[in-house]
Amino acid sequence: MKAITRTVWILSLVSLFTDTASEMLYPIMPLYLKSMGFSIVLIGVLEGVAEATAGLSKGYFGKLSDNTGKRMPFVQWGYALSALSKPLMALFITPLWIFFVRTIDRFGKGLRTGARDAVLSDETIPQTKGKVFGFHRSMDTLGAVLGPLLALLYLRGHPQDYKMLFLIAFAPGLLAVACSFLLKDKNVIQKPLETKNGFFSFLGYWKKSPSLYRKLVIGLLVFTLFNSSDVFLLLKVKQAGINDSNVIVIYIFYNLVYAIFAFPIGILADKIGLKKIFIVGLIIFSLVYGGMVFANQSYHFYILFFFYGLYAAATEGISKAWITNISSKEDSATAIGTYSAFQSICTMLASSLAGFIWFQFRAGVTFGLSAVMVLVVAIYISFLRTKFISD
Repeated sequence: MKAITRTVWILSLVSLFTDTASEMLYPIMPLYLKSMGFSIVLIGVLEGVAEATAGLSKGYFGKLSDNTGKRMPFVQWGYALSALSKPLMALFITPLWIFFVRTIDRFGKGLRTGARDAVLSDETIPQTKGKVFGFHRSMDTLGAVLGPLLALLYLRGHPQDYKMLFLIAFAPGLLAVACSFLLKDKNVIQKPLETKNGFFSFLGYWKKSPSLYRKLVIGLLVFTLFNSSDVFLLLKVKQAGINDSNVIVIYIFYNLVYAIFAFPIGILADKIGLKKIFIVGLIIFSLVYGGMVFANQSYHFYILFFFYGLYAAATEGISKAWITNISSKEDSATAIGTYSAFQSICTMLASSLAGFIWFQFRAGVTFGLSAVMVLVVAIYISFLRTKFISD
């Protein structure tokens, strides 16, 4: 456990508390939005715009963190904005307000992500990247178990009282902010000031980045185009006639699997290679989405969400560990931020496209198309030739 330093522990606790707050609301979000009259298409657009906001700001603030040599102000303010968004969601129910508050939450995520992941990377050596990022993902996702569990317990006593949950979620958000102030900036090298510091200046990194980085990111982005928001998986469960409480239980189960396996899978990735583990994760994703076409019973969804948890454990932290291994230390926040910016644009397109296909055709077409295309991505990734120590 020597690789898990004090800084890694604190950042992981901050993520745990934040995810407890966010994931308390995530499984009930589509139910809450539908109760206000949001259509499937509008939910898809909302999720897409929110993620695009997060991604574009990740690119800008990741580069700004590298340029200024500062990490913690981005981390602390980012978590503070996300915490503040929770009670604001309960104030009004107009679509415009919901878009505004959801954007604040995702902007906070964009503000902190590049700097936070750069701090995690700085706490590692190439041989321990999978372990550290896997540990962080495990702790982060543990919050995604606790949050929905708290939501489930509350809703059993107060059915459909969604607004109060947004107020309750403010408490763990505040704990996350408090923990973030236990961290201090270390000696990060400040880069020379650049003449181009606009919001999209991070795009310049694409040209000077390593060739392997560009090839990997292209594959990851194509995958993202066919990986819509998990909201659609939950809507599929709901469409099968599963009641609200069991939808949340299934989501808790998925995150429990994710939390349990992310750390050991990260350790395994350090031993056998990040690429191998990532490809396995993509194959599992394809099988899960293919299975969603035919699933219509509770036990079907439990089986599929078990494997969906394995997919997440094998890809989420692993992809960031892989990216930081093929980018220089002084550009680590920019590398992650630039990838995240492109990723979120693709996420916006993916969620909007998934909503449109679902509305025009049916859920099976949405999931079937994703299953096939992600297999193609897995084949592409398998042909990437890598030369770094973790493969």
